[in-house]
Amino acid sequence: MTPAQKQEVIEVLKEKFSQYNNFYITDTESLNAAQVSTLRRHCFDKQVEMTVAKNTLIRKALEALDAEKYSGVMDSLHNVTALMFSESPKEPALIISSFRKANNNERPELKAAFINGDVFVGDNQLTALTNIKTKNELIGEVIGLLQSPAKRVIAALLHNAEKGGEAAETPAAEAPAAPEAPAADAPATDAPAAE
Repeated sequence: MTPAQKQEVIEVLKEKFSQYNNFYITDTESLNAAQVSTLRRHCFDKQVEMTVAKNTLIRKALEALDAEKYSGVMDSLHNVTALMFSESPKEPALIISSFRKANNNERPELKAAFINGDVFVGDNQLTALTNIKTKNELIGEVIGLLQSPAKRVIAALLHNAEKGGEAAETPAAEAPAAPEAPAADAPATDAPAAE
């Protein structure tokens, strides 16, 4: 690879690292060509971009952007490295997990993940990453929590209104007859005279 080609790869990688807040660094060394092709297809179907690059070029791209910000993932750049870029913080983890199950394999192995500024190092982090809540899932939960009390209040008001409406109708329909007022023509009773 010529220096110009290397620089071109570094620029492409810098653009990807700048574009995505989430990326995974995986080890695909023991996968054969057919398995890598299948993995790429799974990634494509889930809007995850998969790129294989040399570790030195990945390191140079990260250092050119912000060496301090990405320092936590630098130690993971060894062996064969495939990068997975995604808008979703957990989609690559789900792809890796399902691919492993389908192939009864331990590869691809998670070396590190950079999720919205947080670094997760090691394959033992994969299960935790599959359980991360996405932004939309968190928003949905918050909206659900906010709507729940409002729904209960509205339901209680509707329930009381229905009961109150029935109660108001019942006395009117079954109201006892009012006692008759004494007739004006009736003889007045003599009150005892005061002495």
